[in-house]
Amino acid sequence: MKRVTATVRGEVQRVGYRDEVQRIARKLGITGYVENLKPYDVRIVAEGEEEKLREFLEMIKIRRYPIFVEDIEVEWGPATGEFSYFEIRRGEWQEELFERLDVAARLLYRSVELGEKSVELSARSVELGEKSVELSARSVELGEKILEAIRDEGKKTREEIRLLRLDLRKYMEARFGEIEKRLSRIEEALRRASLL
Repeated sequence: MKRVTATVRGEVQRVGYRDEVQRIARKLGITGYVENLKPYDVRIVAEGEEEKLREFLEMIKIRRYPIFVEDIEVEWGPATGEFSYFEIRRGEWQEELFERLDVAARLLYRSVELGEKSVELSARSVELGEKSVELSARSVELGEKILEAIRDEGKKTREEIRLLRLDLRKYMEARFGEIEKRLSRIEEALRRASLL
């Protein structure tokens, strides 16, 4: 069993940091206490198995709004066994009350901030949605124009094919007519020559 004494610096007072430290310590089965130090830091005295204490020290390096741990100064020593659980050592009730109010105010302010951002994002989303609908309408309109052009071209192509067939038919009829005439002349010439 080991004992660790840590001084934590950063945004750690009036932000709910001690509550988080206590929750983590209880989860890991560590005993000791956490308390505010004047004017801005927090002290933690914790006892437990070395492996659990090292895990504890990593977990208390919180950087999640409104808490921001900048630095932890650590001293190791032998455990004394004087603690039976992990507690928050609190100051005068007025100071603790104002700390709770400060935490609530920070969280409320952050909630309002996030709410405003959410409204901004929603407005932007609506704007993008309207543009998307507009682009879709243009796309449908363009698609209809393309289909109309294809239909027109199809009609023109069909008419061209019909006219080509008529021209080909006339041409073939004329050619066959000429061939029939020539064949008739050849037959007649062959009969006159008594070859047929």
